[in-house]
Amino acid sequence: MKRLIIHPKDHTTAFASALYEGWADADVHNEKLTSKEVNHLFHHCSLATQIILLGHGSDKGLYYREDSHSEGFDCVMVGHAHKHWLKNRHNIIGIFCNADLFAKTEGLHGLFAGMIISEMSEAVQYGIETSEEELTLENIKFIKRLRQLFDESCLLHEIPDRMLALDDIHSELTKFNYANLFYL
Repeated sequence: MKRLIIHPKDHTTAFASALYEGWADADVHNEKLTSKEVNHLFHHCSLATQIILLGHGSDKGLYYREDSHSEGFDCVMVGHAHKHWLKNRHNIIGIFCNADLFAKTEGLHGLFAGMIISEMSEAVQYGIETSEEELTLENIKFIKRLRQLFDESCLLHEIPDRMLALDDIHSELTKFNYANLFYL
């Protein structure tokens, strides 16, 4: 299966690269892309190509920031402006905060994350008791388990339930994150 992966470089989501590292069929983009460049990529990939969007985001789409050590983001890299290219696909994967809300707003189909705790500031914001150590370890395990399901050719609609079953810790953090994957 061919895959187009857009994962803006950011030290806080670098662990997510374990999802696609080593895939020979992956066209990976970690650099900043203009809206025109994103349109070009989407225009030139077939409907059979799986599109994977990873990083930070909101109901507005996938974000980009120049300096991942600073607060805030510089732009929405994949958002409403790209709806036309994404709308008729059923194999989109969005693993960024509130990707599910973005997908619902734009009428997209595939596997999408809700809020995912990837930073201590998010854990504090959502009242999730965790440590930096647990956060790092469990985010890596989360992505590796998701990768395992992809490698097993698990159907996208099965992944939310399969991920819930893979949670072996059942901490506040893992219960929160594993329950926030949705097939739409």
